[in-house]
Amino acid sequence: MMNPTKKNYLALLMVFALATTFVNAQSDKKAADISTKPFGDSERHWYGIKDESNLVNPVPNQPKYPESDYTKIADNMILFQCANGGWPKNYDMKAILTPEQVEKVASTKAILHTTFDNETTYTHVYYLAQVYTATKIEKYKVACEKGIQFILDAQYANGGWPQYFPLEKNYSRHITFNDGAYMGIINLLDKIVNNNPNFSFLDEALRAKVTQAYNKGIDCILNMQIKDKGRLTAWCQQHDEETLAPAWARKFEPPSICNAESVGVVLFLMKIKNPSDRIIQSIQSAVKWFADSKIYNTRVESFEIEAFESKYKTVKRDVRVVADAVAPPIWTRYYELGTNKPLFSDRNSELLYSLAEVSVERRSGYAWYTYEPQKALDKYAEWQQKYAPSDNVLK
Repeated sequence: MMNPTKKNYLALLMVFALATTFVNAQSDKKAADISTKPFGDSERHWYGIKDESNLVNPVPNQPKYPESDYTKIADNMILFQCANGGWPKNYDMKAILTPEQVEKVASTKAILHTTFDNETTYTHVYYLAQVYTATKIEKYKVACEKGIQFILDAQYANGGWPQYFPLEKNYSRHITFNDGAYMGIINLLDKIVNNNPNFSFLDEALRAKVTQAYNKGIDCILNMQIKDKGRLTAWCQQHDEETLAPAWARKFEPPSICNAESVGVVLFLMKIKNPSDRIIQSIQSAVKWFADSKIYNTRVESFEIEAFESKYKTVKRDVRVVADAVAPPIWTRYYELGTNKPLFSDRNSELLYSLAEVSVERRSGYAWYTYEPQKALDKYAEWQQKYAPSDNVLK
């Protein structure tokens, strides 16, 4: 018969082994769940658009790491991270680089063409945080914290962020909602402020700086909300970094009320717990704007055309607006300031009032219509019942 003490000891060993297996399984699962999907836009640009200004361009049939090889992908991120802590855009973090590519990237750390455009930098920071949490390898923590400091350094005193930092002498100096830049940053900071476990390693000093930047960022969002004829509406793609007024970006992106970009702002504000009266007013006003700016009986269809070469690309398709009595509500990307008319433009910056007036290359190569506001409208009822039960702006 087994000694009771030995029996208890063996039982404890078994419990410990099971616990260790569970913890390791959880760690493996966590590591396997580190997605590279947020880098898809940059990846598509690297392979799809030849750019001689790139640090490196892909070689034919460039091999890639599988998504599960997260430390190798994180090592690529450290390789591409610039001396200021930020990242350049439009590279594939899964690429297995040639020795020549590695050498070229490593030699360009001092080139500070660093950005938040195309889901850059804030996505790298979160990826590195996840890899450090899964592995506890110090270099990933160091790179992550350096990236967070870059975000803090790039913030304007008024709370906004430019598209590029250091600042460049073009529209990228504007505070940028386009392509999710601002909201990508603020949602990352939100993870830190609200104790996402992947950032549990951050010390209190850095957390305090992040919290301050986060609060300033929210204030800036509220300060930029466009007031049109005394009525709060939504936001522009870009706002002037000094006056906070809607501003031109690319030649076909005019100052206007921009519904697609504004949806991400509203969804972010809606997830804030115990919102202030000002945040509640901001959401109510934007939701009412989305409801009032709906376009009915309309859809956009794409169709093939005889291919031709434009200055920018081969054009193979065109789009047109068609009447459709059963189409769901749709919105234009831009609405004119002062008139609230659907607005379009072209590479010559001319203001246009129908999609048909836009050149074929721009007409088919840009998202002039959007269904995005429906996402905010769908979430409104639950939010309204919780935070504004006596004031349903959709009734």
